[in-house]
This record gives sequence, C-alpha cells and structure tokens, in this order.
Amino acid sequence: MSDQAIFTEDFKTTPYWWEAAPPETCRDPLPAETEIAIVGSGFAGLNAAIELARHGKKVVVLEANELGSGGSTRTGGMISSGQKLVVGGAIKGIPPELFQRMIADSIASFAFIQDLVREEQLDADLFIGGRYFGAHTQKQLAGLYQMGDILHRVTGVTVHKIDRATQAPIIGSDFYHGGILVDEYGGVHPGKYNRALRDLARKLGAQLFSHARVTGVETEGGSKVIYTERGTLRARQVIFLTNGYTDAQASPNLAKRIVPVKSYQIATEPLPPELMAKLIPGGRMITDSRRDLIYTRPSPDGTRLLFGSRPGIMDCDDKTAAIRIRQRMLAIWPELAPYRISHAWSGYVGMTWDKTAYAGEMDNARFAVGCNGNGVALMSWLGYRAAQKLLGTEPRPLSFERNTFKPIPLYAGKPWFLPLVTGWYRFRDAVDKARD
Repeated sequence: MSDQAIFTEDFKTTPYWWEAAPPETCRDPLPAETEIAIVGSGFAGLNAAIELARHGKKVVVLEANELGSGGSTRTGGMISSGQKLVVGGAIKGIPPELFQRMIADSIASFAFIQDLVREEQLDADLFIGGRYFGAHTQKQLAGLYQMGDILHRVTGVTVHKIDRATQAPIIGSDFYHGGILVDEYGGVHPGKYNRALRDLARKLGAQLFSHARVTGVETEGGSKVIYTERGTLRARQVIFLTNGYTDAQASPNLAKRIVPVKSYQIATEPLPPELMAKLIPGGRMITDSRRDLIYTRPSPDGTRLLFGSRPGIMDCDDKTAAIRIRQRMLAIWPELAPYRISHAWSGYVGMTWDKTAYAGEMDNARFAVGCNGNGVALMSWLGYRAAQKLLGTEPRPLSFERNTFKPIPLYAGKPWFLPLVTGWYRFRDAVDKARD
C-alpha cells in the first residue's frame, strides 16, 4: 500500500476525540473584573473553575484558542495512580519522605477523577481495566518485573508478571517478551471529559472565554491586571494552568521551566470486531519498555485502535508523522496493514527537568504544571488543589508545591535539545534490541 493509500478519503489532521466532542468558541465580551481568572481550559483549568465556582467565587476561564482545543483533548486519555513517578525515574532523585507524599497525591488524583465522573455523572467513557507494559527485549522483561515489585510496594497497585507464552489474553502479538499488567489503570474519552467539565463549570456559574490569549499579568495595588488579545480585565487572583502550552510572553519565568514536547497519535478506520478482540482482548491500555516508547488503546467504543508515538528524531507535520507511526504499529500488529488511518494529530506534553509536577507562585500568579505525560488524572487533581489553595480549604500541603523548580540551562522556551534526546533514546533502544 502506497503512503497516500493508507489514509481514508475523509482523513483528518484533528484529534479523533473531537468527532464526539469538538472544541467550542465563545467570543462574548470579557468582563471588566472578576474575583479569580484562570488561564487555560484544559483539565486543570476547568477543575479549578468548578471548585472555585462551587464555593461561590466569580471565575473567568481564559483560553488562547478554542475552548478545549489544547493538550487535554489531544492526549491518549489514560489515567493512573502514581506509576509514572516510578516508571519515569523520578524516584531516584527525590527524598523518600517527599516521594511518599507525591505518591499519596498521585493516588489521590486517580481516586479524584473517578469520584468526580461518577458523582457528577459526567459523560466521559470512564474505563478502569488495567495497563500492560510490554518488554521490548528479554533483558528489559527482568527490569519490568523489578519495576512491578517497586510499584506494588510503593503505590499498593496490583501487578501481574506476564511471560511471552501467556500474554495472548492481554495483547494479540508476539512483539513483546512478556511484561507486567497493572490493574489500577484506565482511561477516559478526553474530548467528552473536557466537554463535561466545561458544562459543569458553566452550570456552577463560571464564565469561559475562547480566543483570549493572555499576553501578560501585572500586580497593581491589591489586584491583578490581565492583558489579553481581546482586552484587559482585573482579578484578585490569577492561576496559570497551561502546562505544555505555557506562553513565554504571558509567563516568561514559568516558560523557562516547562518544556513542550510534541506527542503524536493516529486512529485507524473502524476495524472488524473479531480483529479488535484479537489485538487487545480486554480493551486495556498498552505501552512498552522502550525509552522512545509507544502507547496504544482501543477507542472507548471498541471500534478503532489509537496509537501514539514520536515519529522520529525531528518533529514533522501530522500526516507525515502518521506514515512513520503506522510502521511502528505494524511492527506490533502486522495484520493491520490492510487498514487505513482516519485521523492523525499531535499535542504538547509539559515536561520538567526532574519529571515531576510543580505548583506555586510565579509571574504574578499561581501555577500548577508538569504532567510529564501523565496529565489526565494528575492535572485534574492539581487544578482542584490550586483552587483549594486560594479558598484556604486544602486539607494538607500539596507535595508538588516546592521551591526547587529550576529554570532549564540554556533554555528560553524553544526546546532545541529535543532532537538530541530523541536520537539518543532511539540509539539506545536499537542497541538493546541488537543485543537481545
């Protein structure tokens, strides 16, 4: 099949998630003032707005583009309870007592999103069915088993050690040498979840505005002056919850500490039910042990496969990326070769120097950023906790609020070093595979 033939006739370079829940435009005039202004309409910003509005605060949410068009609706929609802190290597550089508090907050974020969806009856396609970490090499299988032991000990999750001969009920492929299955993992439909949060925030009285890019915040007297591309407003407090979309003009110091890393995904056209049942029999989330890893899952309705990865060392347009990512998908499931790609899209993940989230005050505002590829539950929780901080209702100090958030050396908002990092990751993955 030629490169152009792999795409459906109605192929789109927009997220598959937007088919069911597209972003919104709201160009109503901005108010002259409000109590609290939130920058960003992602999971963090909307959860902060919901908590503040629930307590009677006048809240305005300002979004640079369409409401719900940023990273939150471009994600894979996977949720977990602290595994990323262990898997990502953060455990190596954090004092044990602080790490335990971070794990507690991460576990709380997993419970928070489930409770929120169920109690508010949000239309979000919540699914808790587990996630499989596949071993790319035989040596990495032993490492995954060790990581599973740490995950169980540190976070309390249920971990199953799987070998290659017994992984067929989890993944219909011999690509992996086995792996670990973590039960306390799941997913949501990120488009629907964001839309449900927007609806709830409005129901509680929050005002949401699109196409109102913030260009700066100044403190004047006892209030904040917020400059946007649609005018100026005043607020008592401002919260930046922009993560991988942090603007250097609006928040220059914060932008020096958060790196936007582009993540790409594709969606297949609808697949035969019997094929879907073979690819991922339990409908679980799937990832692997590579440094330059992949992540994949069925669509919530079980009709398509969604597959995410970096396309190579350099960033590229979404259609070009789809051609390359499809090859990584076919390496795992060659039987997908006859099927076409209906959607290809990308979004920015907010990465920090030590792979952990941060919260605090900077650039005349509060902030919470740093999902590090694990933002659906965590950023929802951080938005909620940022609101509690302003309300004075937080039950205990947030572990991610630390004074160690360092600017990244030689970095001013343009991640020039990403091709070097990606190239190094791919080189080491290739060496590991050659030695297998």
